[in-house]
Amino acid sequence: MQWTWLSMVIVLGCVPLCWSAAPVSPYTGQEQQEIKALSAEEIQGYLSGSGMGLAKTAELNHYPGPRHVLDLADDLRLSDEQRRQTQTIFAAMQADAMRLGQQLIARERHLETLFATGTIVEAQLEQLVADIAAMQGQLRAVHLRAHLTQRTILTPEQLRHYDVLRGYDVSSPPIAHPDRGH
Repeated sequence: MQWTWLSMVIVLGCVPLCWSAAPVSPYTGQEQQEIKALSAEEIQGYLSGSGMGLAKTAELNHYPGPRHVLDLADDLRLSDEQRRQTQTIFAAMQADAMRLGQQLIARERHLETLFATGTIVEAQLEQLVADIAAMQGQLRAVHLRAHLTQRTILTPEQLRHYDVLRGYDVSSPPIAHPDRGH
């Protein structure tokens, strides 16, 4: 019983010390990043054309991504033509995504430089933020469009099998695709 009281006194005595400590920012450590607004992983993702979750709404609604379809080509039993079409979709998506990613990184770097040097003015801020937002939207559209196109070349059975292979809930069946009857 004495130990319980002693423990409570110690804990309660330490509470004011915890409150008096300076708050730690969730940004701590990020001040050393090349572009403060982007992690090294995000920069690499943009430059390599990675999906980075940009097409998650398609992926989780039965619209497979070409990269994953290629990875699962044997399990999905893609025909040679389906494999060729998927490779074409993926190559076009990646090329567009890399181009946009490079442009986005350049704009973010410019924004970073203007803030770091203390030379930014409101007009530059507005224009750069609008440019970056537009590129982010274009980049997301590139990835979503690839999923949309990819779905048109798979059979209903392949779509279901893809969802199973990716570990998704298959209780909600894919909605029929108007062009192929899925």
